[in-house]
Amino acid sequence: MIKKIPLVGVGVMIFKGNKILLGKRRALLGRDEYAFPGGHLEYMETFEQCGRRETKEETGIEIKNIRFQILSNIRKYKPRHYVHIGLLAEHKSNDVKVLEPDKCESWSWYGLDKLPKPLFKMTKISIDCYKNKKIRPLCQNFSKGAYLANQ
Repeated sequence: MIKKIPLVGVGVMIFKGNKILLGKRRALLGRDEYAFPGGHLEYMETFEQCGRRETKEETGIEIKNIRFQILSNIRKYKPRHYVHIGLLAEHKSNDVKVLEPDKCESWSWYGLDKLPKPLFKMTKISIDCYKNKKIRPLCQNFSKGAYLANQ
C-alpha cells in the first residue's frame, strides 16, 4: 500500500562540456523514460549530499560545482506524489557505468538540442527551466535564477 504523503526526490543535471547525462529508466515509476541520476532524500541529508550519493551509487562518477536549480511539486505519477529538488552539477571524474541495472538500462551524454524521448517529468521540467530560464506559466521566480513549478 502506498502511503498518502509526498516523497522528496533529488535529480542532478550533470554537464560534461555542453552535454548532459541521461539514463533510460527501468524502475516502475517512469519506466522507459530518460532521467538524470537521482533518488530519495535520506533523513538529515543535504540536497548536495543526496545528489552526490545518488550519482555515485547509480553511475560511479564524481561531480563538482553542485548547486540548486528548481523545486517542483509533481503529481503526474499518481498515486505517487513527489516534491522534486533539481540540482545542477559538472562531471568531475570517472567513466559512467550502469551500477544499478534493475533501475537503469543505460547512461549516455546528450546535447541539449538532441535529447532522447520520452523524458521523465522531473527531468523535462529541469531542462525546460535551464533552457528557457522559466517553466511555462505555472512557475515564478524562486531565488536567484531558480524556479518553482507546480505540475
